[in-house]
Amino acid sequence: MHTISPRAAERSFDTAHFRQALGQFATGVTVITTRLADGTFRGLTASSFNSVSLDPPLVLWSLSNNANSMPIFTGNSHYVINVLSASQAHLAKLFATRGADPWATAEYELSRTGHPILKGASAWFECHNRSRYPEGDHVIFVGEVELCEFSPSPPLIFHGGQFGSLG
Repeated sequence: MHTISPRAAERSFDTAHFRQALGQFATGVTVITTRLADGTFRGLTASSFNSVSLDPPLVLWSLSNNANSMPIFTGNSHYVINVLSASQAHLAKLFATRGADPWATAEYELSRTGHPILKGASAWFECHNRSRYPEGDHVIFVGEVELCEFSPSPPLIFHGGQFGSLG
């Protein structure tokens, strides 16, 4: 019979080693976009995206506690998760660059609630900001999907610190 430990065992690795191990997991790449009350658009690149539930339709993503955009996403009722296509690595880099203005060059259209949807994305999910859970050095955002679309274009993949595509 196995006993369940009430605490995690002491770690035998450092943060850099953990980051390298996580880099072996291939992920899709998303840009989370929203619109502020004054009409300004904001967005950020995130690879921490996952489905949670089909009924109700729920997805999740996470954001560092230290991110400058934390107040933007905790304070807004809606956002759009854009799953980037294989040809959109430039957008992933642009939305991840501090001080850059991605909206000067990114092509987008507006969702029914006025939030930006990036043109050419493999899929997008317009979400109500349903709940947030602080865990470790991040906040996990759970979005209830109100509308979504997808295209046959292959997604952008991130693995081992590099962008790529399937096949």
